[in-house]
Amino acid sequence: MTFQDDTAYALEEDRLDPLSEYRKLFHIPPDKRGRSQLYLAGNSLGLQPKSARRYVDEELDDWQRYAVEGHFFGRRPWMPYHELATAASARLVGAKDIEVVCMNTLTVNLHLMMVSFFRPSGKRKKILIEKPAFPSDRYAVVSQLKFHGLDPAENLIEIAPRESEFFLAEQNISDTIDKHGDEIALILLPGVQYYSGQVLDMAEITRLGHNKGCMVGFDLAHAIGNIPLQLHDWDVDFAAWCTYKYMNSGPGAIGGCYINKRYAEDDSLSRLAGWWGHDKSSRFRMGPEFIPIPGAEGWQLSNPPILSLAPVLASLDIFDRVGIPALRDKSTKLTSYLAWLVDKKLDEHIQIITPQHARASQLSLRLRRPELGREVQKRLGIRGVICDWREPDVIRVAPVPLYNRYTEVYRFVEVMQELLAT
Repeated sequence: MTFQDDTAYALEEDRLDPLSEYRKLFHIPPDKRGRSQLYLAGNSLGLQPKSARRYVDEELDDWQRYAVEGHFFGRRPWMPYHELATAASARLVGAKDIEVVCMNTLTVNLHLMMVSFFRPSGKRKKILIEKPAFPSDRYAVVSQLKFHGLDPAENLIEIAPRESEFFLAEQNISDTIDKHGDEIALILLPGVQYYSGQVLDMAEITRLGHNKGCMVGFDLAHAIGNIPLQLHDWDVDFAAWCTYKYMNSGPGAIGGCYINKRYAEDDSLSRLAGWWGHDKSSRFRMGPEFIPIPGAEGWQLSNPPILSLAPVLASLDIFDRVGIPALRDKSTKLTSYLAWLVDKKLDEHIQIITPQHARASQLSLRLRRPELGREVQKRLGIRGVICDWREPDVIRVAPVPLYNRYTEVYRFVEVMQELLAT
């Protein structure tokens, strides 16, 4: 891509941006002077869609008007409410409707998936994750190993970047699966690695894992709403995600799961059961025997929190309107523009650790003097620039295509220049 180092270029790119109208659909937080902040933290918490309040208010109105009968009446009756998110979520992850359900939050869903898909037996007892994995994922995996009476020191395999690198080399992943595959019961990796921002080759990892007889699942927290996904075609066994990052559904919003269609009616799988996963036609007969709904819905436990799910519907409506291909096109250009400016203007001070060949709407920036990182992050906030910090030494910057502009990317680099000069 060919870029130019001046404000006029950024302004022209904003003028030509086919997605520029979507920025108007979001609330941009103001700074102390009442001006829009430069918000580059959508990989941590996405901005609020202006429509989210209407979706929540409508449910509050129906609760007021109908009380318990809101389960059957109103604009969006609550009994089948979670089904309203199914088709759009399936489109985002490249799945069949029967393979997707919106429920719980991310770590809860990972635990539920591991109950079914981590089945240690014989010498196949190990779980493969990355290092550093997001802490909650690691806690969940370690606790699952302990739950099965297994020593994590012996049964947790952590694949780390090579010396002097910050991302997972594809050859290292392949070699690790090849070497330990006969002992690995489950491969659980991210679609996009939270610390480095690296996009992993999920199709290839799934192929390698299955060739060795491993179950393969993915944490899509930083991938859904960010990159194109084709979980069904890749033959992934399961995946889980949150919806409050790139999907802009609000803090702690309800998450989702993908479960491959081949398990839709597999009675051999262990699972934790709850009444919302029970056959819909007989759920209210209150029988003692659990009859699971075929597909991902059968993994539900409780009826969904409607007020938490409502903003998810608001967000999914926006994604359906714009489409992932268009978002990915802008994301590629916007993130490449940021990387080009950082290399051109800040290379003396900053190292980009996100690999150029595998990145999405995030750059992870490591100061060449890492001890200054926290202070720089603090001063960015004072200047009205919102991005986030990840230990031990990375500032994560997320130019989100739905609402970020080329002029904001340019301004971010200007502010960094000013800070680092002092």
